[in-house]
Amino acid sequence: MTSFRFLHSSDLHLGRAFGNFPEGIRHRLREARHGAIGRLAAAARSGGATTILLAGDTFDAETPAPDTLRQALAAMREASDLTWVMLPGNHDSLAATELWGRILTDGPANLRALLSDVPADLAPGVHLLPAPCTQRRPGRDLSEAMSAPTPEGARRIGLGHGAITDFSGEEGATGIIPPDRATRSGLDYLALGDWHGQLQVGPATWYSGTPEPDGFKHDAPGAALLVALDGRAPKVTSVPVAGFRWMRPEIELLPGEDALARIAAALPQTGARDHLVRLTVTGRLPLADRAALEADLDHRAPDFGWFSPDLTRLAVVAMPEDLNQIDRAGALRQAAETLLAEVGDGSLSQAERDTAAAALARLYTLTQEVRA
Repeated sequence: MTSFRFLHSSDLHLGRAFGNFPEGIRHRLREARHGAIGRLAAAARSGGATTILLAGDTFDAETPAPDTLRQALAAMREASDLTWVMLPGNHDSLAATELWGRILTDGPANLRALLSDVPADLAPGVHLLPAPCTQRRPGRDLSEAMSAPTPEGARRIGLGHGAITDFSGEEGATGIIPPDRATRSGLDYLALGDWHGQLQVGPATWYSGTPEPDGFKHDAPGAALLVALDGRAPKVTSVPVAGFRWMRPEIELLPGEDALARIAAALPQTGARDHLVRLTVTGRLPLADRAALEADLDHRAPDFGWFSPDLTRLAVVAMPEDLNQIDRAGALRQAAETLLAEVGDGSLSQAERDTAAAALARLYTLTQEVRA
């Protein structure tokens, strides 16, 4: 059979706004998504592939801004040594007639937009069986079209977008594509998009994941898949391509530990500017150690592209001598004693006790800063 090598990617979501982030990092995240086009091109060349399959959701919306569309098409045009194959997903489905009309009109010669489920020749002896999303929620198994006949002995590559299992939090349809679609339709490889984490469903079925992560859900670097069809089973290699790394470390601390060292070991040692970090700290710390930890995190935060520590579940162990560091009498001492009592009050909810612990630690920090 014919040997063939290609790069499988999906879910670029070009034009995503990232409205929940500050403007500085929001702009950088948008730029990173555009830059993924160039990084995919470099990964394809490095892996000896001349074709890049984009399995849906290249654009985040059915009406991307003119500059988002034009600049994406220009970036693909500049990679003129490669063939880009673009499939409509649920965010940029066939219902977006204006978008796909503009792509057909303005797109470069090395871009193929697959707007029907008719098998397409990809290379001599290699056929692509696409299942473009007809609308945001098709409600039926579009991958049935992948059973269409192709010439005897031809390589058969399926290209689709949608859910095989219930991918909670994703907007694609639930459980539409059967997990054995590759076997049912006699596919050498099934390239899927929709799930933003890289996932192998079967020997010949993969979700590539997004090349540039847009959240903390998958806690893995963005990558693409280099696929080689040489023998009976595809050889699939994950290729890192992301500009940003999203991390969500969770650390449990106990009295007597070197909390600052534990935190430092869990955070990236290089390239902090290109990391988004959501740090969760749990456990128990003496009041002074908790205050030192907060100061350390405040000091570290500007090193990162975005940094958000969550200490709400970090309990405080406070002794009377700790309260003396706040004040020996008066309103501050009374406030500290009240908060300490709430920390140990079993009749309160855990959330209320956590809030009291955080407030006590903050009060301790503020009084030490005033005296410094």
